[in-house]
Amino acid sequence: MKNHSYLLGLLLLLQAMSCKKYLEEKPSIKLGVPTSVEDYQSLLDQYNVMSDRDASSGEASAGEFYLTDADYNARDEEDRRMYTWQNSRVYKAGGNEWGYTYSSIYSANSVIEAWEALPDTDKQSLKWRDVAGQAFLIRAKCYLTLATIWCKAYDPNTSANLPGIPLRLNTNFSEVSIRASLEASYSQVITDLKKSVTLLPITPLHVVRASKPAAYGLLARTYLWMRQYENCRLYADSCLMLKKDLINFNTLTASATYPVSQFNTEVIMANKMGVIVPILSPSRARVNPEVYALYDNNDLRKTIFFKIASGITTFKGSYAGSGALFCGVATDEVYLMRAESRCRSGNINGALADLNLLLSNRYKTGTFTIYNSTDQAQLLNIIVKERRKELFGRGLRWPDMKRLNEEGAGISLSRIIAGTIYSLPAKSSRFAMPIPEDILQLSGIFQNSY
Repeated sequence: MKNHSYLLGLLLLLQAMSCKKYLEEKPSIKLGVPTSVEDYQSLLDQYNVMSDRDASSGEASAGEFYLTDADYNARDEEDRRMYTWQNSRVYKAGGNEWGYTYSSIYSANSVIEAWEALPDTDKQSLKWRDVAGQAFLIRAKCYLTLATIWCKAYDPNTSANLPGIPLRLNTNFSEVSIRASLEASYSQVITDLKKSVTLLPITPLHVVRASKPAAYGLLARTYLWMRQYENCRLYADSCLMLKKDLINFNTLTASATYPVSQFNTEVIMANKMGVIVPILSPSRARVNPEVYALYDNNDLRKTIFFKIASGITTFKGSYAGSGALFCGVATDEVYLMRAESRCRSGNINGALADLNLLLSNRYKTGTFTIYNSTDQAQLLNIIVKERRKELFGRGLRWPDMKRLNEEGAGISLSRIIAGTIYSLPAKSSRFAMPIPEDILQLSGIFQNSY
């Protein structure tokens, strides 16, 4: 564990400086490395580092939450610029979500390199297969987060020529960072997730760790955002064959401070967004009235997800069981992905079965009227609306808007601050967040074009 502590010290250093700067300074401390599978598992089990600070910039920009003018004016310039969808200077220098995400990738790469260097007989031990599978999944999830926040929407006709993200696949500090194509970025996500499926157990020791159902769920999510709906359906099927639990919301206490418990039966893998973007702080983030209006009075999510006090609507329904925003994988999302994919392929009965099963667990007992529409376009609109309602505050809306706009949805955003209107038109290049300027300076990668 002494060696493990040394490596943690290195990771903290890396969060505060780029690899280039780190190399230039050549710290004199002699750094050790983990040696056993238990050491590497401990590295991945740092919940506050690996699972508790996922990037939240997309959620902050998606328009589901808003700030009062007073709260907006009290924020730093970078926060105000992010809130109004500016194309530069939306992150403070130093620690930011981009750097933290690559810190997690570095940890995953450390594990993968150690596993790949083992003799074949050792590689096949259950402990090593498990920890390596976790590392491949963590790396894939990090790359997917980076691609969906800081890149344009995936399109099969253009992604080979669009900039993606730097694909750091080893722990070599001196390797120059370059932005791979968006096609290559998504391909790496798929490759890593498929590798993790072959290694991970069906049931993890705890849902803070990765598992085979989590890998299937993330494959379905990735293919959804790639608009490869048949593959999305295939992997959603695979996930639900292993994990299909749903909570009956009639069993929850709507008056509780946080009605949905952490690590509840729907959670396949637990992750939370870090409160790095102050816009999302529970003390100031208000719920967009347009979203709240989507829930009718018999829909239990209206009182389980939201609290109204002094005329202000706030969110209390996080699957993190707290004010933090859950962004892991859960069965409700997987049912909705399969419903949408089934609908798009013409399997109306299958789509209805998934949709009605979910909603029958969300409405007051005896009040839900099942959907039975055979109109494909109408049913698709219902499923997309229910996806927005069910998955509120999970970091999924930003990439959802991007891929739906590629389908012609025409979703645009606007905010009014002190009488001034700020807009983000559908398919604007600003749907790809600007990469932090300090990262550009220290790594040499290029900024998105606006």
